[in-house]
Amino acid sequence: MANPLKNIVTPKSTKNFTFTDEEFDAVGIKLRKEVDAIFGRSLALRELDTGSDNSPEIELVNLTTPYYDVERFGITFVASPRHADVLVVTGPITHNMAIAAKKTYDAMPNPKFVIAVGDDACDGGIFKDSYAVLGGADKILPVDAKIPGNPPTPTEILKGLLALTETIKKKK
Repeated sequence: MANPLKNIVTPKSTKNFTFTDEEFDAVGIKLRKEVDAIFGRSLALRELDTGSDNSPEIELVNLTTPYYDVERFGITFVASPRHADVLVVTGPITHNMAIAAKKTYDAMPNPKFVIAVGDDACDGGIFKDSYAVLGGADKILPVDAKIPGNPPTPTEILKGLLALTETIKKKK
């Protein structure tokens, strides 16, 4: 009985917690300048899950939380591929999703770009030898950038978007 009372009465100790991620902010500010120059104020992303384990999606959703607040860098997620600049593919391309992925890509306006996020989308990941999987996103879509990791962190995702802007500038 003394132990539960001790837990109630004793002050709790917590570690020091910083509310900023300086590396993330630095990459984001650099990305904001590139997005303004290339896309004109905002970059619209459409996420497409083609059979992933949902870990990349969790990190993409983390980007929209108040902690990361990726919209301050001009990055938004859109519900329709018709409004997207970039298609963000997560997961390997399964046989069942191949046609849907191609139709989603075809629905995007030009110029259109594709990013593979996570090991599964980059090369098939742990699913690459499965009978149900064609492989990474590059098996059916022209992938402009790959962000490896299982899952990649929000900072790595922003760095991948920054790498995409570098690729776009070289193509111009």
